[in-house]
Amino acid sequence: MAAQDVAKEIAVGDTAPDFTLKDQDQKDVTLSSFKGKKNAVLAFYPLDWSPVCEGENKCMTNDFPQFEGLNAVVFGISTDSFFSHKAWATHLGLKHTLLADFTRDVVKKYGLYFEPLNCGKRATVIVDKNGKVAYVKVQEIKVARDDKDILEALKKLN
Repeated sequence: MAAQDVAKEIAVGDTAPDFTLKDQDQKDVTLSSFKGKKNAVLAFYPLDWSPVCEGENKCMTNDFPQFEGLNAVVFGISTDSFFSHKAWATHLGLKHTLLADFTRDVVKKYGLYFEPLNCGKRATVIVDKNGKVAYVKVQEIKVARDDKDILEALKKLN
């Protein structure tokens, strides 16, 4: 998908585009493998090793038991490599999985590509167990997401 082929921004009610990305352990993770099993929280963030991204990923780890209790799997997705993800996840002690969208295909499929920095926007997408988008929040790139909003949206799905 070329830079000019960025899809329209994902919206509630859309069928979530499927993808397979490498996690920080170089294992393939396919979104559709959770269909019928778990809700998926896709936490798109611009870059590893940046202050806002660090703070919000630490919050997700702190709230990890609440996400699990709401039958949700959490994925941090950025355009960094899985090598960067591995070092960053280890450094921060993260419990959730980080996915490497190094080719930028997924951020473009979801309409979340941020061209000025050649990375993904800061956005949260919840994909329900049926593969439909149940929640979307795109925010200013320098503003951290609030887990409370995400957890409230997940409660409505259970």
